[in-house]
Parts: sequence; structure tokens; C-alpha cells
Amino acid sequence: MMDVFVVCVCVCVCVCVCTDGNECTKASAQSCGECIQAGEKCGWCTDEGFLKEGEQKSTRCDEIEALIKKGCTKASIEDPRGTVTVNKNQSLTDRTKDGVKLKPDQITQIQPQKLSLDLRSVHSPKFILTFKRAEDYPIDLYYLMDLSYSMKDDLENVKNLGTDLMSEMQKITSDFRIGFGSFVEKTVMPYISTTPAKLLNPCTSDQNCTSPFSYKNVLSLTSDGTQFNNLVSKQQISGNLDSPEGGFDAIMQVAVCANQIGWRNVTRLLVFSTDAGFHFAGDGKLGGIVLPNDGKCHLQDNMYTMSHYYDYPSIAHLVQKLSENNIQTIFAVTKEFQPVYQELKNLIPKSAVGTLSSDSGNVIKLIIDAYNSLSSEIILENSRLPEGVSISYISHCKNGVSGTGENGRKCSNISIGDQVTFEVAVTAKGCPSKGKSETIKIKPLGFTEEVEIVLNFICECECHKEGIPNSPACHFGNGTLECGACRCNEGRIGRVCECSKDEVRTEDLDANCRMDNGTDICSNNGDCVCGTCECQKRDNPEERYSGKFCECDNFSCDRSNNKLCGGHGRCECRKCICDANYTGSACDCSLDTSTCLASNKQICNGRGTCECGVCKCTDSKFQGPTCEICPTCPGVCTEHKDCVQCRAFGTGDKKDTCEKECSYFNLITKKKKEELPQPNDQPYINHCKERDANDCWFFFTYATRNDSTVEVHVAEELECPSGPDIIPIVAGVVAGIVLIGLALLLIWKLLMIIHDRREFAKFEKEKMNAKWDAGENPIYKSAVTTVVNPKYEGK
Repeated sequence: MMDVFVVCVCVCVCVCVCTDGNECTKASAQSCGECIQAGEKCGWCTDEGFLKEGEQKSTRCDEIEALIKKGCTKASIEDPRGTVTVNKNQSLTDRTKDGVKLKPDQITQIQPQKLSLDLRSVHSPKFILTFKRAEDYPIDLYYLMDLSYSMKDDLENVKNLGTDLMSEMQKITSDFRIGFGSFVEKTVMPYISTTPAKLLNPCTSDQNCTSPFSYKNVLSLTSDGTQFNNLVSKQQISGNLDSPEGGFDAIMQVAVCANQIGWRNVTRLLVFSTDAGFHFAGDGKLGGIVLPNDGKCHLQDNMYTMSHYYDYPSIAHLVQKLSENNIQTIFAVTKEFQPVYQELKNLIPKSAVGTLSSDSGNVIKLIIDAYNSLSSEIILENSRLPEGVSISYISHCKNGVSGTGENGRKCSNISIGDQVTFEVAVTAKGCPSKGKSETIKIKPLGFTEEVEIVLNFICECECHKEGIPNSPACHFGNGTLECGACRCNEGRIGRVCECSKDEVRTEDLDANCRMDNGTDICSNNGDCVCGTCECQKRDNPEERYSGKFCECDNFSCDRSNNKLCGGHGRCECRKCICDANYTGSACDCSLDTSTCLASNKQICNGRGTCECGVCKCTDSKFQGPTCEICPTCPGVCTEHKDCVQCRAFGTGDKKDTCEKECSYFNLITKKKKEELPQPNDQPYINHCKERDANDCWFFFTYATRNDSTVEVHVAEELECPSGPDIIPIVAGVVAGIVLIGLALLLIWKLLMIIHDRREFAKFEKEKMNAKWDAGENPIYKSAVTTVVNPKYEGK
């Protein structure tokens, strides 16, 4: 089943009105090529008759909308756009074809594979890259181990790594190869002891160690796990003097010696196992080594032979070589050095760090976990860009997650079979590489596949190819007529190359730039070039000078409501050219009379004239916007009441002079008032209700028709008030008197009850408060007499 892939080109055109100029007019472009490089929105008018007298050649370059406003047709505007062309677009690999195992070069994980971009300055054409992780993708893994003395117990566990790791990796891919290399240190002082005995055995006398070395390729990549075990089991520990090791030398050789290592164009993994730190560029000076690492392969008989000659590589140099060779690095280090290598991992893209147990017993799990982590992240990288070219990415990852900026280059948590897309925009500024084509490449880090992009720069317009060299239109062949304008030959200037540079400022030529033999050159609004005025440019691109002597402009006309020409015309040579239905020096006088129509559809109510869309009332009694307001006038109904009454009923104050004074309207009678015309029956109508001498109401309508005739409709039926009904009135009065009397009696009785209760309560209170005094009567004598025996002694 064929995958369908669509490449989209997004073009964004914006129109901006600025008061301080724009990039197109500021560029003062003298040719179409210069114009389109000035900005994305710039266009060039190729119409030979476009320029007005006095305008410079650079006036042809402006924003598209501005050129159209100035009178240039769309067909005459050069505005090339960037394009994207897909040259190679193989479908993404979908598992295996018919159960047949695919070779690495038959697997496609990124689409498309080759494109061509036509780039115009500042314009950014976009295209889509699609990536899909293929199932059963081959893997090459190279195990690079530190064989300094401190790794002795680790070596024992690594001896069986080949078959065990092969067994685990079979669960991921059926095409797996493994290799082995080892490193110690540079073979010079002070990194190792150079005494003859220590060169043979750098360990103590009771330990059997091999001679020190920088890097050794023990086993090139192979699919034979047993061979790995056999060769690794024969390896011996070595030794050195300082703690940091020379692992960077070994990584560099593993990266650049592709043939000796046996790397294929598949997933490349480098496992770096150590329990120590590392030397880097500059440390070689301690051993008298000052030459920078050259980044080339120096393996002879699988041994690195130039460690004493070249310094350690720098981290940036390693990053470059690992990226160039699509190698993903796994640092298997002890817990002590975990922070150091974590910082190193942040500097090396597509690398991982795992904590190695003290005896490397967990190395297989570490490798599997690190591989899963690395392979689940996709990071796009592009080759070096030409000067003036930039690139941006927007990622569209799983679960609707999108990223921009640096995050736009990557997607995480990608499983086998998952598909992600990247929106890529390439932008060129000016005309890079002098218009020559350039090629850049984009690839996912750690993968050998890449996308080739050919950049073609649009530095000239299409009309440039149709230029006429030595055209007679360019002053007897002194220039090339291209894109509607003359491109002058060397030494010639002027709009049509009419002058030599040597005669630009002669007095005779300046005289041709003075209007009416005056003193001002080009009206002080331009420069005299070859006897012809070239008018100055204004900061506002909408404003410009013109005319043979730059005496005209389009911004000095009269204004109304703070708008040039009232917003109803255009300014030409300091005079307003008004739109239809407008007149006046500032086009502020409207000829439209619709604003003067009164409610009766008459112009100014027939009592004034309409001037510039405003009523001028000729009758001094009337006022208002349509001369309908008359503060001193009686109402329509009151004004015509007597005439209507005399003609319809033969009554009223004018019944004797009715025929003479009241024949100015047509009278139409109706039976009832409901039959009178309604408001919607005529454009304007007055409904009246008036009282006659008998206090009866009569109804009529008054309307002025379009032909100025007055029409009055009268209802014959009057509404007269009926006489009073005596019985109900008398009954009501009597009932009212009776009710009022009863109410008064009830009120009096209620007041008396309240008064009696208050008096009784007062009596009761005084009764309770009364007190009686007890005393003896002064004339009272008791009936009992008591006599005491004087002789009684109380015995």
C-alpha cells in the first residue's frame, strides 16, 4: 500500500500601513532584483508608464497593495514566491515486506529524501518531514572498556557479556553485532611510569598485568557472541599513575575508524565503561604533547599509535565526530562519577548515562535501558548552513504534543511503528552565495538516513531574463531596458541613463530644474540629476512629491474633519479631486439631498434649500435639520380646525367665510373615525381630535401628498358627552351622608369607651395606693387600775 505524502508551501502576505516608511521604499532599489531582496512584501512595477514626472526609479519598488493603489496592475507586478519541489519520496517502511528480511539500505524511516527549494529573501517556504521507527532495525554495539587496575573485577563479568547480551538483544532485533575495545592511558610520563620494569608490568610484582597502552581494538563488530567471549576472556588488566583515564582518545578512534571497527549504516551504539574520570584537550601538555587532536584514524594492527603525538580531543571535537558518524554513546560509569558524566551527557546529543555496579554485574540491563531511552527520542540535526540562511522546526509528536524553537527539533517517547512529523521552514536573507545553489542535509541524530535539500536562491526577477541590452529607450543605448526601467551602463546615471556622472552638477543642467526661472532647485523638494528633477521621498510611503519641478504633492490639500479632502476625494498636485456627489475645496460639500428630506418627503419641508447636505431654512419661523420645527406655529390640528369644522359640519368661527378661506384642501368624509386613513396608508399624515362649541369631539386627518395637494378626511360621527343621571347622584349623596354619620357615631362611642376605661384604671390605682395611720385618742382612759402594795418585798 502506497503512503501518500503531501508537501505544503505556506505563504503569508501581510499588508501594513506605516507612518514612518517601509522596508521596500527605504531600500531605494534601482532594479527589480534589489527590490525583491529588500523584503518579503516588496514588489516591482514593470509598467513603463508607471512613473509620474519627477518620481525616482525606486518608486517602482513598494508593497503590493501600495503599487496597486498607485495605478500599477497586478499583471505588471513582479513578486516571485518561494517554492518546494520533492525530488525523491520513497514510502516509509512498514514492518517487513512479505515476511522477507530487509537489508539496512532497503529500510526507509524518514520521508521525503530529497527536495529542492527556491528561496526568495525573507520569504520562508515550509515543508513536512515524516519519521517512523522501523521494526527489526539492525544494531551495531561496540563495548569500549577501561582496563586500568581498578576495573579488574569488572573484566571478569564482561567475559560472558557477548552471548548474554546477544540473547537479550535478539528480543529487539534479529540483526545484532557486537565488538570490543579497551583503553588505559597515553604511554608517556606523567600518566604512566616509563621505567623498563613498569612498562612490562605496571602493577605490583605479585600481579600479572599487561603493558600499558592507549587504545586497542580487540574485536571488530561481529555477530558471533562466542568469539566475543573468547577474546575478552584473554584480556588482562593494565595500570597507570593518575586517576583520570585516556578514554577520549579511544572514543575518537572508535568514531573515525569505521572500516577497522566494522560500522554499518545502521544504529550504532558505543558503550563506554569506566570507574574514573577523563582527560580532555589541554591535559596533554603535562606530557609535553601540544599538537591538537587531528580527528583522524591512526590504528595500526588495531592499536592507536599516535597517543604520544596528539593531545586528547576536546568535548566539542568529540561531539562533532560522533554526530558525523551517527554514533550514540552510552556511559556506563560507577556511582561516584555519575554527576561528572551526567554533565558530559548534556553536552553530547543522543547520549545516555547508566550507573554501573562495582563489578559491572548490571551492565546488560544498563545497556538495554539506555538503548530504549536513546531510541525513543528523535532529534533532527542539520548540516552547516550557508551565510544568510536560517532554519526553524515545529515538531508534531505523539498525543498531539507540539514543540517550537529547540524543542521543535525533537520528539520523545517514540515506540516502534510510531510516526511523527516536523514542519521545517528555511529562510534566506538577501542573496546568499551570490546566487549559486547550495546543498544542506537534515538527519535524525543516531541514524544514517538523511534528507538532502538543494537551495536555489531567487536573486533576480523573471523579467530580468527579457532585458534588452543597449536599448534605444535608455538614451541611445546607454543602458539595459529590463522590468520596465533602464539599468544604466557603467558611468551613466539618470532615469533613462541620459547623463554621464561627470556632468551631474553643471550650472546648465541645474537651470532646467528651476520652475519659472526661479531660484529654488526642484522646488526644494528634490535633487537635480542630469537636468531632471528627482523628487525626495517622504517618511510616509503614502505621501509623495511629483511634477517636472517636484512642485506637486498628494498631501498638502485642504482637510475636513482632520481628513485629507474630507475622506471623499484624492489629492493631486495640492488640489482635491472629489468623488461623485461631493464638491468643495476639501470635498466636504455633499451633493446628496437624502439628508435634507423631511418626514413628509419634501426637501427641507418645502421651507428651505439643501446646501452640502444641510438644510438652510428660508422661512425664519422654521428651524431644525429639515426645517420642520416651528416653536411659534400652532399645531396642524389647531391651525386647520375651523376650516374643517365649517366645511364638514357648517359650524365654527369660519362658517360665514368658509368658501373664501377654506378651499385649499380636498375634503373626504367618512362615517366613523375607524374608517379614517391609518398612519401607514400615506407617507405622512396627521390624526386630529378637536372639540366644537357643543363640547362634542370630531375627528379628521390632514395629509400633504407628493404633488403638494392637501387632503382632509373627516368622520361624520361626533362624540358628544351625555347628561348627568340624577337618581344615582342623589342616592349616592344620601348614602354618603348616612355612612358618614354612622362613622362619626362609632368614632364617638369608641372614644367614650376608651375614656371610661382610663378613668376606672386611675381609680383602681389610687385605691391600692391609699394608707391609714394608727394613733391613740388623747382623751381615752383605760377601765383597768393597777395598785401596788408598798409593803410587798417580792418574797
